Formats: sequence, C-alpha cells, structure tokens
Amino acid sequence: MATLEIAGLRKSFGTTPVLHGVDLTLADGEMLVIVGASGCGKSTLLRLVAGLETPSAGRIMLDGREITGLDPSARDIAMVFQNYALYPHMTVFDNMAYALRVRGLGRAEIRRRVEQTASMLGLEALLARKPRQLSGGQRQRVAMGRAVIREPKLFLFDEPLSNLDAKLRVQMRAEILRLQRRMGVTSLYVTHDQVEAMTLGDRLLVLHEGRPAQLATPMEVFARPADTYVATFIGAPAMHLFPATLTRGGTALQLDCGPVVPLDGASAGPEGRRITVGIRPEDLQPGEGDLVLAVELVERLGSESLVHGRIAGAGAVGNETLTVKLPGPVAPSETIPLILPTARLHLFDGDTGRRIEPIAREKAPQPLAGAHVDR
Repeated sequence: MATLEIAGLRKSFGTTPVLHGVDLTLADGEMLVIVGASGCGKSTLLRLVAGLETPSAGRIMLDGREITGLDPSARDIAMVFQNYALYPHMTVFDNMAYALRVRGLGRAEIRRRVEQTASMLGLEALLARKPRQLSGGQRQRVAMGRAVIREPKLFLFDEPLSNLDAKLRVQMRAEILRLQRRMGVTSLYVTHDQVEAMTLGDRLLVLHEGRPAQLATPMEVFARPADTYVATFIGAPAMHLFPATLTRGGTALQLDCGPVVPLDGASAGPEGRRITVGIRPEDLQPGEGDLVLAVELVERLGSESLVHGRIAGAGAVGNETLTVKLPGPVAPSETIPLILPTARLHLFDGDTGRRIEPIAREKAPQPLAGAHVDR
C-alpha cells in the first residue's frame, strides 16, 4: 500500500499540449477515478504514472519516492489494459506466473500464489486454458489476476471494461470494487463511463482539455458541479442549461426563454448579471408553473420515462430542447406544464461558467419589545 503524489505534471506531443499542469494526491488505499471526454488527457496521465510516457514537466512520487524518471519495471506498479494484453501462447497459469518467474521466485511459491489469486477471481478451472479459449470477462479476470499477483504498491486501470457487453460490465465492475477494497491497494482508474466513475471511485477527477475541472467525491461532483462543463458531463440525461439575467435586485432570475424564477430571498449578485441556470431532467416537476413542454417523443424505460420536447411559447429566443425524467410510464400528450423548483437549481456565472452559491439576504433587525424607536 502506498500514497501517490503528482505535482505540476505537464505533457506535450510536439507543439500540442495535452496536460496543462496536474496536481494530485492519493491517500493510501484510495481509488481515484479519472473521467472526461475523449482526448482530454485521461490515458496520457495514466501512462505518465506508469512510465510509458515521459512528462514534459512535473514530478511523480510513489510512497515518498520519486519515480518520474524510473523505468516502468522499477516503479512497483501494475497496469490493467483495455485490450487485456495477455500472452496468447501461454496458459492462464503461465500468464499469471510470468512476473513471479522474472523475479526469481521458487516453483512452490509461484504455484501457491497463482492458485490463491485464481481462487480469489474464480479462475481455478481455467488455469490450463489459453486466452483464445476464454470469454471477454474471463480474459479480463486473468489480466486482473496478473496484476494482483505481483502485490504492487499501485494499480492502474485503463478503461478495462470498455470491450465487455453491458451485463459483463456490471459484473466486472463489482468484482473490481470488491478486489480493490479487499486488497486496499491505491488505485487510479480511467474511464469514460459515468456509471463506472460514480460507483467505483472514492473520489473523481474530471478532466477537461487537459486541466482538472473538479476533484471531489462522486456525490459532491453530481450535487455541486464546479462549472457548466462538469454539470453537463456528469449525469444522464445531461443537465439542462438556460441563459438568464438577475432581476429584482439580484433575487430573481429572468430566463431568456420566458419565465421569472425567484431565488426565495437569496441573492446571486447584482441586478443585470448574466447567469446560466442548470437543472437536471429528474428535478423538473410536472405542474402549472414556469415552463410548458411541447412533447415530441416519450421513451418508456419501465420504472421511469424520458420525455423529450421543446419549450413552448419561448418566442424567437427559444426553440430550446428539453428532456424530463418522470416516474412510471407516461402517456404521450401535446404539452406538459413544468415547475422549476428553486431548491434544485444550479447557478453558474454567465461569463466564466463557474458555480455560484446564492447568499441569503439578512433580514432587517427587529426592535426589542418595549424599546423606544426614534422616527
């Protein structure tokens, strides 16, 4: 078990910068999931930690020892790849035993550790098979076993489940989480899958164009996104964003698409400030209120329905699409009136996109009973 520290890590390929200075600290035994859109630098960051790429600047410390310039074999790190990276001519036993043989361990110790790891991952009956005789899920378990058996200080996972079907992804996700918790090994996990990110990570690092957009627990990232990028990236369907202007002394929002939404006595800044208002599809509530949705499509998902449409009566400014998640089956209808609950709104600066927290206005102090008040 070990801690990982990354300081000022930068990477450019030629004149193209990919990472713009990443600072990160992982606690002993922590699972950190790195998530972001394709091309944001997730896998590059992982490869820098593994030693498969050389950083342009910055340093990497593992358990207090600098490993920035070390060969990958000297870093005491195990990596699980997207494509499994198994030796096709070797049996499962030999694939898992290879690293131990390189270290010079005796036959009895190698067999003991291979059998112990195989038992942990349910591979006992597959030790004599070769990779071509295995399913995708079995190959992924072998790849994990080959990493686990080395007893490394750090696990690196590079989108290990992306080649599996939906059912296997759920099963393997649970296995990875149980394994990591049981062993307590510090781990970095890269994925583009939001469900993996939310369920596996102790913390999430959301990368955007090579820069950390937010580093927090999964629930904090979901409930309090740091900016509009995080707000629309985390959550499915994505959060809706409405441009608006502060009015009534900063205590209400005039949405460009029509309605005025009060902030229940709080202020989000001076009147006239441009604001971006966010709300998740599951937080929009049916009822006579702020918006009217002209329904175009209903997706029935069993326990819930996704209703897609456009905001009705928004005039030339509008024609905005909207998706609402409602419980149970929903019958198609021409329009659905919707309420924007103030407590569920997310506010972002209209220029920077950064999160804004409304401040409750202090009530004027009331005079004490019986006190004299000058008029």
